[in-house]
Amino acid sequence: MMKSKTTTTKLTFSGHESFQCRQLWLKKGYDFIAAENSFNSEDAVVELGVGKNMVASIRFWMKAFNLLTTDDKLTSFAHKLLSDDGWDPYLEDEASLWLLHYQLVKNNFASTYSIVFNELRRERIEFTKDNFISFVKRKSESERTSQINEKTISEDFSVMMKMYLRSDLQLKDKEESFSGLLTDLNLIKSFSKGKDEFLIIENSERHEIPDEVILYAILDGGQFDSSINLNNIEHDYNSAGSIFAINRPGLVSKIENLTSKFNDLVYKDNAGIKELQFKRNRTAVAIMNHYYAN
Repeated sequence: MMKSKTTTTKLTFSGHESFQCRQLWLKKGYDFIAAENSFNSEDAVVELGVGKNMVASIRFWMKAFNLLTTDDKLTSFAHKLLSDDGWDPYLEDEASLWLLHYQLVKNNFASTYSIVFNELRRERIEFTKDNFISFVKRKSESERTSQINEKTISEDFSVMMKMYLRSDLQLKDKEESFSGLLTDLNLIKSFSKGKDEFLIIENSERHEIPDEVILYAILDGGQFDSSINLNNIEHDYNSAGSIFAINRPGLVSKIENLTSKFNDLVYKDNAGIKELQFKRNRTAVAIMNHYYAN
């Protein structure tokens, strides 16, 4: 069984210098640190081939995506994904983008993403920037976190939009170099209502997400013994259902696919209690090793 949890941590809405993470930044940053360079060095601008503010932004996003520790050490996830013989160093498989989205939300280094996917969406599927700012202010007051700056939160929200939404230019040119890293996921949509721009993150079946990515998220959460309830997978903080905005029929379909791929996984539905059972220990990393090898 698994316990539902929420987290109370310091809220962070700055550090990216108002740049969304771009397609080649993470591999560029990984190679830079793997070669024992430092983001603090005067040569960083030359080595990375970007401006000083962008150096700071690359460093920020590597931490946000769980590729770099707070003291600038590469994580095991970074090595697994981005080393030259890693899973997908140039992020050519969309599964890698889903994994990065998962890490961005779960890692909670950049607070906006965890708040939007774990909390705000429970209150409203459609929301504006003002709705988000109001939500963060209430959260900050109730949790007695440090004072927050509305302008900073507003700018951070705009960066999130650029991370997930294509601009008109990007719609015409998918290779446009300034597009946000996660636009291809089509996870967040926008529409106008009067003078307001609304974002919407609908729960859907998410056929486009590889089954193994869902299992990775379940195992990476890891707060269970040999079985996990479907309700936990669907609704818990940082669960697959929350982070990927996947509905129950979608989750059941993924789980059924997984039980046909891995004979040690069993999906039980006894007297209304639905759970995924593990007949042997598996790790999240092993699942993705299997996925990328195939």
